[in-house]
Amino acid sequence: MDLILLNLFNEFAKGMSFSLPKASEAFSFLFNPTILLIAIILIAVTIFILFFLKKVITNSILGGVTWFIVIYLFKIELPLIPSFVISVIIGPAGIGTMLLLKFFGLLI
Repeated sequence: MDLILLNLFNEFAKGMSFSLPKASEAFSFLFNPTILLIAIILIAVTIFILFFLKKVITNSILGGVTWFIVIYLFKIELPLIPSFVISVIIGPAGIGTMLLLKFFGLLI
């Protein structure tokens, strides 16, 4: 019985390789100057975005919060996707403009 199971395992494992990867392949990214350059560029881009575009990001977040308040808390019926896109791109002023258009009957 043991011989039959051993033969079955040998047939099953014919095309498989049981060798372990070399340790040098695991450290292929270690001391790689390309990885260092990419990391420095990503850090610089993040600092640029947070330093120079902080007002834009804050405006977008405030626009999203305003959109949520207008749509779900005050239950004002605005077109869902267009109003969300405008609130994120323009901010609270975009939602205010859409509310004015709704007030004057220009927004369906």
